[in-house]
This record gives sequence, structure tokens and C-alpha cells, in this order.
Amino acid sequence: MDYNVIWYIIIGLLLIGYAILDGFDLGVGALHLLSKGDTNRRIMLNSIGPVWDGNEVWLITAGGALFAAFPEVYATAFSSFYLPFMLLLIALIFRAVSIEFRSKEPNKRWRSTWDTGFSLGSIVAAILFGIAIGNVVVGFAIGANKVYQGSFLDLISPYTLLTGFFNLAMFTMHGAMYLNLKTQGDLQAQVQRWAKNAYFVFLAIFTLTTAATLYLQPTMIANFSFGLVEVPGKAHELVQQHQTLVSLVAWLIVILNVLSIANIPRALAKDKPMQAFISSACTIAAIVLLFALGIFPNMLVSNLSPDYSIDIYNGSSSQYTLRTMFWVAIWGLPFVIGYTSLIYWTYRGRTELNESSY
Repeated sequence: MDYNVIWYIIIGLLLIGYAILDGFDLGVGALHLLSKGDTNRRIMLNSIGPVWDGNEVWLITAGGALFAAFPEVYATAFSSFYLPFMLLLIALIFRAVSIEFRSKEPNKRWRSTWDTGFSLGSIVAAILFGIAIGNVVVGFAIGANKVYQGSFLDLISPYTLLTGFFNLAMFTMHGAMYLNLKTQGDLQAQVQRWAKNAYFVFLAIFTLTTAATLYLQPTMIANFSFGLVEVPGKAHELVQQHQTLVSLVAWLIVILNVLSIANIPRALAKDKPMQAFISSACTIAAIVLLFALGIFPNMLVSNLSPDYSIDIYNGSSSQYTLRTMFWVAIWGLPFVIGYTSLIYWTYRGRTELNESSY
């Protein structure tokens, strides 16, 4: 077995889990200030109340797996994105504190302040995630010593800002689909309007981001081309040996992406909120998979030289470490999935306020 490939897949699955689960958390936060009245805002907060902190565990798990399986990638990524990651951490902390503090006092100004903190923290976090992904797509200044050669401002460009707002639009749409599941009455009717508007904003930015990506980084479709597009680098020999299989999987994901995006407005029109939410989740999963296949087998792309890129081989731990961790993951991941499933099953249904609510 190629444990390098296996761990690339495992980390990808963890990031998909995080993007789907915490994605709707951040989306609910982005929509929070659009709701009017204390009751509606409390319902929105309590729709994610039992699950939001558990959702963020997926990001921590993915970070831990990255540190253990690909320490060179972890070191370069966290040193390159040090300031953005600190800003992200501040946004997530402020968001969490806002959730917990908001309902501690009945004062309107107090609650309004924490409402703003919750919403801004969610928006900033979503945008920063997108900016980081945009930099991985177009590449950034990694030198021969695997150290970032640029500055914070070098990470900000029209394209990375576009990917940041694309991620915000995607999470906002996903959050609206989730709220459609958890609300009722007038609030649900309002949420359904948000969902339709968010879908069309997402679709427009998705189209623009896809076009910009293919223009700026045409090698992102190398693994989709059945060998027609060559990519430099020794690690790509692995892909070339299995090019037909890789390309077939890639195009199946493209089809999944198209079908899931197309089914969202259909499900909304037929008043099938669960189907709309599942389609939104499949859309996020497909987009993360397309990104992973686009850069594979690289993990961090250098725009100084392809030879300086960090891939699943030159950035990995020893084979002994990868093999040992694999068996730990085989036994551990089912418990994580089972616990998460149990929580969502326990708190299924529409959100109602009681004395223990936020």
C-alpha cells in the first residue's frame, strides 16, 4: 500500500467533514444579522448550539493528522500563513465567545454587540479559509529550503480575494440550507428567500472562480486530462502511471458537482429541505475533492520553481510512522463518525427555545 496516498486521502476526508459541518455553522453566522428580533436570532443560534464546537474538532483532527503524516507541509503552511492563521484563530475565538456570552444579559445593546461579533467572526473566518486555498492553487513563494520567501501582503491578490469571497458565498448558501431544516413559520419563509438569493450569488462567484482558476493555473486540470496535459515534477510520475483511473475519478466528481449544484434550486422549489441540504453538502465535498485532485500529488505549490513544491513524498513522515498511524486511524475514525452521528440524531428536528437555550 502507498501510505502517502492513503494519508492524503484521509486528511482530505477530514477537511471535507470540517467544510460540510463547520461550513453551515459559519454560514449561519454570516446570515445572523439579517434576522430581526431577539427570538429569531436566538433560534438561529440554538440551531447550531448543540453541535458548533464539535464541528470544529474536525479541523483540529485534520491539523493533527497533517502534523503527524506530513510535518514538512505543516511547518511550511503554518509559517507561511502565520498572520492569517492568527487572524483566523482570533475570529473563531471571538465567534465562540459571542455565542456563549450573548444571552447572559437581557440588555439590547449587550446582545447586539455579541450578535455583531458572532457574525463578523464567521464572515472573517470563511474569507480567510478561502484566501488560504486560493494561495495553494496559484502557488506562493516557497524556496529551496521549504521556507516562505514572501510577506503577508504577497498572499493577498485579486484571485485569492475572489476565492475568499467564493468560500463565504458557499458557506452562506450551506448555512441557509441548514436553517431551512431547523426553522419554521415566518422565520423559515425568510430563510428560504435567503437560500434562493445565496444560491444565485454562489453560482455567479463559482463560475467566475472556476474561469479564473483555469486561466491562471491551467495545470489544475492535468489530472482530468487523461495524460494530455503534462506537469513537471518527479512526484507526478505516480499520477502518470495511473492516469486513466485518476482522470476517470476526477470526471465522476465533476459530474457529481454539476448534479448537486443543479439539484439545489429544484429541491428548494419542491420544498424538500433535507434534499437541498444534502445537495449543498455534496457540492462542498465535490469542490474540495476537485481542489485536492487539481494539486495532487503536491500539497503546497511553489510559484518560484516546481522543484520547490512540497508533495506527498518529500513532505511526509517515515513509512513506519505513516503505517502505524494508519492502523490507529482505522480504529479511531469510526468512533469520531459515530459520536458525530449520535449528536446530530439526538438534536434532529426543528429548533425550539426553552430555559436552557442560548
